[in-house]
Amino acid sequence: MPRQRGWWKRRLRGRGCRLTVPRQAILELLSKSSEHLSAEDIYFKVKKIYPAIGLTTVYRTLELLVNMGVVSKFDFGDGRARYELAANSEDEENHHHHLICTSCGKVINYTDFVNQEKELIEKTENKLATKYNFEINNHQIQFYGICPNCKK
Repeated sequence: MPRQRGWWKRRLRGRGCRLTVPRQAILELLSKSSEHLSAEDIYFKVKKIYPAIGLTTVYRTLELLVNMGVVSKFDFGDGRARYELAANSEDEENHHHHLICTSCGKVINYTDFVNQEKELIEKTENKLATKYNFEINNHQIQFYGICPNCKK
């Protein structure tokens, strides 16, 4: 399924949130990026397009977008939060897990799930939901280890 860009515009408007120039610039950047960007990375890239943006605006915007479920925030153990456009009902292809090299910090997106993995995750979610009477909406899975380059 091709990635549907712009779903986030509908989500913002649906929640009564204006699509300001800084928000649009940040979302456009994240929608085109395959990297896991820090707030500082986003700030420097967006500033080239929208020079009036401030770092505080980037932080506040990211916090809002994370709270709305439009952007996902990750901690890969390097002391810097990383962001990417969230998976959603219109774009399930974006859902993935991460393999993180503890030596060089490389982050690999893991997307090629096999049926057994999907079944295991679904079974785990169902058991946790039942056990704790908890409605699970999403999950993040990160695996830490050593990448092939660092193993050499």
